[in-house]
Amino acid sequence: MSGDVLSQSEIDELLSALSTGVVTAEDMKIEQSQRKVKVYDFKRPDKFSKDQIRTLYMLHENFARLLNTYLAAHLRSFVNINVASVDQLTYEEFIRSLPNPSVINIFQMRPLKGNVLLEINPNIVFAIIDRLFGGPGAPPAKPRPLTDIEEVIVKRLLAKALENFQDAWKQVISLDPHMEAIETNPQFTQIVPPNDMVVIITLQAKIGQAEGLLNICIPYLVLEPIMSKLSTTFWVASSMAKRSTDENVSALQRKLEKTLIPMVVELGRIKISVHEMLGLAPGDVLQLETRADEALKIFVGSGEKFRCLPGIAGKKMAVQVTQILTKGEDGDE
Repeated sequence: MSGDVLSQSEIDELLSALSTGVVTAEDMKIEQSQRKVKVYDFKRPDKFSKDQIRTLYMLHENFARLLNTYLAAHLRSFVNINVASVDQLTYEEFIRSLPNPSVINIFQMRPLKGNVLLEINPNIVFAIIDRLFGGPGAPPAKPRPLTDIEEVIVKRLLAKALENFQDAWKQVISLDPHMEAIETNPQFTQIVPPNDMVVIITLQAKIGQAEGLLNICIPYLVLEPIMSKLSTTFWVASSMAKRSTDENVSALQRKLEKTLIPMVVELGRIKISVHEMLGLAPGDVLQLETRADEALKIFVGSGEKFRCLPGIAGKKMAVQVTQILTKGEDGDE
């Protein structure tokens, strides 16, 4: 019996066992009161908590959505990619489960140390290649290794997939994925010891007439430095903080654009003594240091920002900006 809900056949068997005396009600009560024992294998301890598994699931849901959008536009065909499962197992178990030949991309999640695998079922790879070469996207009758030309096409595809992978992870850590190599034989991809624990994110993909799986294998040692960030609380908080920051920046920009600041055109300067200033009277003339044909200074706030020439616009005095000064801006400091 699986779960807490019994099927009709299980109910009938239970009632039959009670009526024939094979099982009594007292036996059922004793069994229910006994402490349940969960089997634990010390050779393969769980490294990832349920919360961390849930976070990885959400991260790669975003990756699947980005990859789905890219492939649908690039192939001009029906594409459906979604996360099927997230499991943890030993690396040896994962390698044994892969077909041979397969298409395995070995890449790094810089700045994290270690290698990661992206394995794509050959049916999906050849369907993409067939579609790119003008075909309907049909899988091959029999799996085979990639040719040199096909490998170049796959590398371009994987490079774009890694960009989507980078975008999906940016809320947890800023990654710079770097492709190392492409292998077709799983036995040649020994990135960690066989008994090391890895997390496997399995994506179900349907492209054209082909269906298959994409497996992302991330060793525990690679994710160990950021394990504290792999929680739904941190992931949601990062998303909210980013969205809040963007909203705040937009709000501040709108307010700054409406802010009034003083803009002053300086006609010229002259130095006089206090005694001369006290003796000034209406009709006195002061000779400024600025020449008549010299550009005037425009001050925005307390800083000099523009140079201009004086003139008249209609019946009002005006200035024409002739130069923009960049001195003191953030980019020049």
